[in-house]
Amino acid sequence: MGKVEKKPVKEKIILGLDPGTNVMGYGILAIQGSRMLMIQYGVINMGKYGDHALKLKKIFERVLALVDEYKPDEVALEAPFFGKNVQSMLKLGRAQGVAMSAALYREIPITEYAPKKVKQSVTGNGNASKEQVARMLMQIFSIKEQPKLLDATDALAVAVCHHYQNGALKIKASSWSSFLKDNPERVKKTVLP
Repeated sequence: MGKVEKKPVKEKIILGLDPGTNVMGYGILAIQGSRMLMIQYGVINMGKYGDHALKLKKIFERVLALVDEYKPDEVALEAPFFGKNVQSMLKLGRAQGVAMSAALYREIPITEYAPKKVKQSVTGNGNASKEQVARMLMQIFSIKEQPKLLDATDALAVAVCHHYQNGALKIKASSWSSFLKDNPERVKKTVLP
């Protein structure tokens, strides 16, 4: 009998962004087959820059630097589509546009997700709090300490949402046992008293 060769698992890198004018979160995932590995997450803090135009320039430069360093295959952004304060939404829209421009400058495809979609994908509840999203991600990726700024975990959640939306977690009810067997790192063991 001939030897069966395994096909190499293609790796994909996803950059998730949670745009903001003072703090922008970013999260980077490596996808290897059905495995999801966190590479990096954090924030870009622009609070020290007073001028809005300078903040936008810094957003462009920092997102471009992340793209150049990690070479993502895809970028996913959280994009609120409505808000109560028109001025805040205008500034946020500019920040989103600049972040998108940085990725498009390197010809990286972009997908936008509404905040409820991101929360639903990660926690199962579209109305989950930022803290609930952070706790779920801490379990998924074995993160020991919650970050001070939840913009970092919000961005990581956007990357996870994008991965899930691309068919990574399409499970039929009858296949839970195979899912659990193939993804032991996704199951948290709880000991009841």
